[in-house]
Amino acid sequence: MMRGRGLVNRLAMLAGALGVAALAGAPVRAEDGYALWLRHAPLEGEALARLDGFAGSVSIDLPDNPTAALAANELRLGVDALLGDGAIGFAEPSMAAFQFDCDDPAIATDGAFRVTSDVSRMRIAAGAPIGCLYASHAILRALEQGADPATLALDEAPVMPLRMLNHWDNPDGHVERGYAGRSIFDWWHLPERLDQRMIDYARANASVGINGVVVNNVNARAFMLEARYIAKLKRLADAWRPYGIRVYLSARFSAPRDIGGLATADPLDPAVAAWWQAKADEIYAAIPDFGGFLVKANSEGQPGPQDYGRSHADGANMLAAALGDRGTVIWRAFVYKAQDSTDRTMQAYAEFVPLDGQFADNVIVQVKNGPLDFQPREPFHPLFGAMPETRLMFEGQITKEYLGFASHLAFLGPLWKDVLDADTGRGGTVAQIVAPAGMAGVANAGSDRNWTGSDFDQANWYAFGRLAWNPALPAEAIAREWAAQTFTRDPQALDTITAMMLGSREAVVRYMTPLGLAHVMDTGHHYGPGPWVCDLARPDWNPCYYHRADSEGIGFDRTARGSGALAQYAPQVAARWADLATIDPRYLLWFHRVGWNQAMPSGRTLWAEMVHEYDAGVAAVDAMARDWQALAPHIDAQRHRAVAENLAIQQAEARWWRDASLAYWQSLHGLALPAGATPIPESLADYQRRTFPEAPGQ
Repeated sequence: MMRGRGLVNRLAMLAGALGVAALAGAPVRAEDGYALWLRHAPLEGEALARLDGFAGSVSIDLPDNPTAALAANELRLGVDALLGDGAIGFAEPSMAAFQFDCDDPAIATDGAFRVTSDVSRMRIAAGAPIGCLYASHAILRALEQGADPATLALDEAPVMPLRMLNHWDNPDGHVERGYAGRSIFDWWHLPERLDQRMIDYARANASVGINGVVVNNVNARAFMLEARYIAKLKRLADAWRPYGIRVYLSARFSAPRDIGGLATADPLDPAVAAWWQAKADEIYAAIPDFGGFLVKANSEGQPGPQDYGRSHADGANMLAAALGDRGTVIWRAFVYKAQDSTDRTMQAYAEFVPLDGQFADNVIVQVKNGPLDFQPREPFHPLFGAMPETRLMFEGQITKEYLGFASHLAFLGPLWKDVLDADTGRGGTVAQIVAPAGMAGVANAGSDRNWTGSDFDQANWYAFGRLAWNPALPAEAIAREWAAQTFTRDPQALDTITAMMLGSREAVVRYMTPLGLAHVMDTGHHYGPGPWVCDLARPDWNPCYYHRADSEGIGFDRTARGSGALAQYAPQVAARWADLATIDPRYLLWFHRVGWNQAMPSGRTLWAEMVHEYDAGVAAVDAMARDWQALAPHIDAQRHRAVAENLAIQQAEARWWRDASLAYWQSLHGLALPAGATPIPESLADYQRRTFPEAPGQ
């Protein structure tokens, strides 16, 4: 059948002028992971036949709009790639099979779109061009999974207004808690040279609906507010604007003193407020759609308003006044102080809840998913639902600081779903609480060819974007659609890969932090086990602070008998977790101190249950490695080998976690391993001697 595929010439010329070197449209040298989930591998069988009979040219009603041009070109190149034919022709709009209306007044939500189809034509409507771009990616995502273009119907709108990545990248190229090479931002050569990777990065973000990027570390350098860096930021903003991405900057609170020549950074000092006002005006003169500032203040030694006896609200509102209705101040709730003797997990709640209702309208308080620090498993943060007069934003960590870095397979969709779906008891689920503000994820992209250090870590970037778009999406559906776009569409292989992904995070929890343990990683680099670390300067830097294990038992008592942290949750939630008979065993040692010989629901003692959990985690990784080996016929050799090598690392390190942890617990209570358990191959001293000063991401 003859296929008339293409775009009116002026659209093709405009797309070319924009530098649309689409990942899907460029020849692929090898399956090296650079294309992410945008490979658009050719369809086969019935799906190919359906698209082959439908495909035609693309027409659009806003031919001179850069974002609309991207939408049309994205669909054109993607359909062509799915058909497996590189020939591109140009047809008149009247012959179009795909028709875009990017200025539909009936669609009001920013980014929303509607797709309707019949036997010969697909109509894409959106209220703004960015909705058309999101629609193009959604259409291709559906076609890749076998959808019939003649019956395809989509009606989507983003749930979260702000869907943001936070980069912990430093201007010298180092990435704090980054495990995929150096920073993707080449500040040294900006603004004169813009790396093509910046365009490919923006395209990947747009494909999952991400619309904001904080380009620098929350431990910010003040000089990034200087004119020379504003010029660099402007070049990025101009390049990303057609993709619907606004740039944000982490701002150092002490910048008026550090680079502004003032003697103070007191937010109530008129000279300080005037300095920030002038700085905001300077930025907006260069970047009219600048998103705003992300601020980490009075935490881990960073400067903030409390240095001057002022509150977080005082500091945030001063910056908010400087931005006005042009942008947003995102104020992180991750705070703790060396002099605070209370439970570390209680500090953010104690500092922020009294400030509810005091923040300006253009301030968002960004709250980590759990009350500690991105652990493999935490209960949801008690701030969610506790500040009804303040916009709260969810913060998750895509880079796996505490989950085996980039070498361990750990799909984080289930982790985020656990939190987003949790009922706070105070006005809805976490997802409902943060829906007016949005979600932020600490990015895991780096300069490695495959972007994320390992191929499966791409799925976490993807899953974050999909959940920020729609937190109701099931983790299984996200895993399956990512795997189909990234690896293979073979149904049995997809079943295997999806099952691996869905069980992977639970495996990590079991061999690292079973039954509610937390922060037992070695110090500084957070790599490998270190439950024996008890002598650091600050109590809450020590794993011993969190597990509190001795000869009698283990666990942190956060009930009314202990720190009282449970009281920060809604009464019905606290009551469920306070009772040993009703608490989810996955949170047991987070909230309770339990004797080693305490009987568990399984009938085993706590000690035997812990051994069982560690062993189950190791066994799960072994099963993933076997399953992956069996997938060799379905995966390209280069990526199959890379994943297999990482799984071999994970197998060895899961055993290290199991053996070292059990050796330490045994040193405290002296109990034997349960009958049949694998012996611990080395002494505790051998495990304690291991050091890793060169671990990445520090």
